[in-house]
Amino acid sequence: MNHADDTNHGLNRRSILMTGAAMAATGALPQAWAQGSDKPEKEEVRIGFIPLTDCASVVMASVLGFDKKYGIKIIPTKEASWAGVRDKLVNGELDMAHVLYGLVYGVHLGVGGPKKDMAVLMTLNRNGQALTLSKKLADQGAVDGASLAKVMAKEKREYTFAQTFPTGTHAMWLYYWLASYGVNPMKDAKVITVPPPQMVANMRVGNMDGFCVGEPWNHRAIIDGIGITAATTQDVWPDHPEKVLGTTGDFVKKYPNTARAVIMAVLEAGRWIDAGLKNKQQMAETIAEKAYVNTSVDAINQRILGRYQNGLGKTWDDPKHMKFFDDGAVNYPYLSDGMWFLTQHKRWGLLKSHPDYLAVAKQVNQTALYTQAASQLKVSVPKSDLRTSKLIDGTVWDGKDPAKYADSFKVKA
Repeated sequence: MNHADDTNHGLNRRSILMTGAAMAATGALPQAWAQGSDKPEKEEVRIGFIPLTDCASVVMASVLGFDKKYGIKIIPTKEASWAGVRDKLVNGELDMAHVLYGLVYGVHLGVGGPKKDMAVLMTLNRNGQALTLSKKLADQGAVDGASLAKVMAKEKREYTFAQTFPTGTHAMWLYYWLASYGVNPMKDAKVITVPPPQMVANMRVGNMDGFCVGEPWNHRAIIDGIGITAATTQDVWPDHPEKVLGTTGDFVKKYPNTARAVIMAVLEAGRWIDAGLKNKQQMAETIAEKAYVNTSVDAINQRILGRYQNGLGKTWDDPKHMKFFDDGAVNYPYLSDGMWFLTQHKRWGLLKSHPDYLAVAKQVNQTALYTQAASQLKVSVPKSDLRTSKLIDGTVWDGKDPAKYADSFKVKA
């Protein structure tokens, strides 16, 4: 493309972007994108992350140079808490973040903090979180959901459970898991918020009976002899969405090419991670470093291969372990996935009334932009924006009647 006339170049680029948005639904893409018209408007992109195994595709996109391929430089920035990630996204200190799905929706609706239009660019990973109970509780016979409910009914005291952010994924997995065994997290327990890297230290000093967090902190609790894995989050919802690549609505409007370039770089990194054992091991060695997760490689590398132990002698291979790509099945930002978190926010009283579930999901989840990026990489996209899942309590979620679904639970706030 001849860049001699900057004015014409700007006009051409705008028309190409408009055409791209219009054509995204069909997956047909204007070839001019590949010839320089898709030049990122912002070349350095600061992406926040929390020290968790599932920050891996963002980190590896930077470490392996996938970002350079698309004309950007990803600068991964380590953050201390999800509240910190939220604040830095909202005030523009971070361009994007590896972030909890429900946090993005909470900010979009102004639940528990500032209200700002937000965007989900893609899903980063599926599965791979867990519910940990203290060794002390396990010694009393609480080793899974059913036995925990029995122990809690028998020994009446205040039970404390920790999640990582009030509207986030871990809070929702914890609440859903407890409720499926008849324990109301709002009435039968005390729930506290603790940043992921601080979970193990807090359990060690007796601050909580159990927690829900991402890896490697559940496995770390087993290594340190202070906790056991009572359930995995894929037990709660097989192939559940977990972290997303989140940003603000303003960023997407202002820098659509940059947003698409980042999706492409991170998609490639996810594909690379899932490509085989050698890559997974290299990823584990990289993210274990002090700059990223700051833990032993041993704490990371077993569960990313689906090799689980519960800390009480039981071991198993889990086919639904953490995945970052899985032939593209992981990454599409399904509208039904986003809506599910809203149904749980309503269930637990975080939302006082039913939102327009589908309209909110359409505002937040950037399906057209994702489709453009995926098509460029020849990654398949699903035919529907909704998917069907069966959860631990036998309920089926398909996104078709979210208000009815949200109201259908016996155990709620």
